[in-house]
Amino acid sequence: MELEIKVTRKSISSHWFLNVFLVMAAAVIILETVLCLSLQTRYYNSVHSAAREYTKDLSLLATCDYENFSDTAKEYVEQFEHKDKLELQIIDRSGTVIFASNGFEPTAEEMPDYKSAMQNGGPVKWIGKNAAGEKVMAETTVLTDFGNGSNGAVRWVVSLRPADSKLLLTCLICVLIGLAFLFLCWVSGVYFIRSIVRPVEEVSKMARKIAMGDFDTRIAVPKESEIAQLCDSINFMASELKSAEQMKNDFISSVSHELRTPLTAIRGWGETAKMSVGTDDEIVKKGLDVVLAESERLSGLVEELLDFSRIQSGRLKIETGSLDIGKTLSDAVDMYYELAKQQEIDLSFFPVPNTLFVEGDRDRLKQVYINIIDNAIKYTEKGGNVIISQYEEEGVVITKVTDTGVGIPAQDIDRVKEKFFKSNKKVRGSGIGLAVADEIVKQHNGLLFIESKEGEGTTVTVALPSIVPEEEIVEEIIPPASEVEVTADTEETKDE
Repeated sequence: MELEIKVTRKSISSHWFLNVFLVMAAAVIILETVLCLSLQTRYYNSVHSAAREYTKDLSLLATCDYENFSDTAKEYVEQFEHKDKLELQIIDRSGTVIFASNGFEPTAEEMPDYKSAMQNGGPVKWIGKNAAGEKVMAETTVLTDFGNGSNGAVRWVVSLRPADSKLLLTCLICVLIGLAFLFLCWVSGVYFIRSIVRPVEEVSKMARKIAMGDFDTRIAVPKESEIAQLCDSINFMASELKSAEQMKNDFISSVSHELRTPLTAIRGWGETAKMSVGTDDEIVKKGLDVVLAESERLSGLVEELLDFSRIQSGRLKIETGSLDIGKTLSDAVDMYYELAKQQEIDLSFFPVPNTLFVEGDRDRLKQVYINIIDNAIKYTEKGGNVIISQYEEEGVVITKVTDTGVGIPAQDIDRVKEKFFKSNKKVRGSGIGLAVADEIVKQHNGLLFIESKEGEGTTVTVALPSIVPEEEIVEEIIPPASEVEVTADTEETKDE
């Protein structure tokens, strides 16, 4: 079943286009606009400065008599050296252009800068179009008045076509650079998005396959990146799910077998006992014993499953109190002497020489010891040994159960306390006993260790913090009444 995720791809691409590329394009356009306007201002200022430099010497026109103004102006225009760069116009008091370097006299409408200069009294710059439609820059400077009235004004006009051509070329280059930048951003963005989207598509497809139960599927891991880490994590998840699925199936198979065996025995012996009632009391008694024993076995299995369920949901209750841990272990060991004898296994128990106390739940800790001892006997063959010992070391009660059984393969040591995991599937068991025991020990602030070598045996160690009971503390502080009386009598005798 092919799974399409075009919506996701479109979403990622559109988000990138809206949130990144359009913002970047807008920034480039704004930058280009500001740059072009700045260049225009710079070029026009350069033209203006050059024109002023060309026409800076106006002293002769300002200081001559008005009667000689026309001749002086004519001479000034004829001797002007920069006629090829700008047009020079001399204007008399009446506002008439009396001389122009190009020979063409403009009308008053073509000289708005002159009108403003005459009104304001200072140089006035104007940018516009002349009669020929050409864009020009002009400036009118009123000649200085030395007491007899100003002789008139000087106006220069320069074409902006060269400056605009240069400006256009520069702006065009800037625009091309901006477009090239945006193109590179687009290409790199599309490549980057595809490098993300394609692995995400693959991850999505594989994740859906895994969700549908195909735990053998794997994702091709790309080059080193966060996507590669994600692919590795999903591949690891798939392998773990496959392992968990296999353990679950094995668990169901194992529990089914564990339930079917006693149920078969109960049914068989129940029918046999029923048929033997009144004819063979010995068979009836034996049948009832088997039914009771197998019922007890079923009850233990069901209780183990319930405990596991409580642990998974966090509802396992531990009712703590001060208890003799040596007595708890001894009670658990007593339950297996007969079973070990029947299977020809040597069960040795070395109890702690003095009384040790821990803070814990007697029934739960007994359940831990029963589980460990049961496993030791279950995995030990005929003629083997199971050694159980207990001692205190630096405020910690150590309980060790060592067997000479089949052992655990090295690769399974770290997993034997996992739920559903069974290293040896040939031996009866649900695969959750050690997981339950480990959780109970942890809730008692203890630790459960497993050491094993395949073919040689296994040692399970349970370490629990020891305590001093309150009654013992009181006895150490307050001596017995008999000791108090003896001390008092002794003091009276001394006084006499």
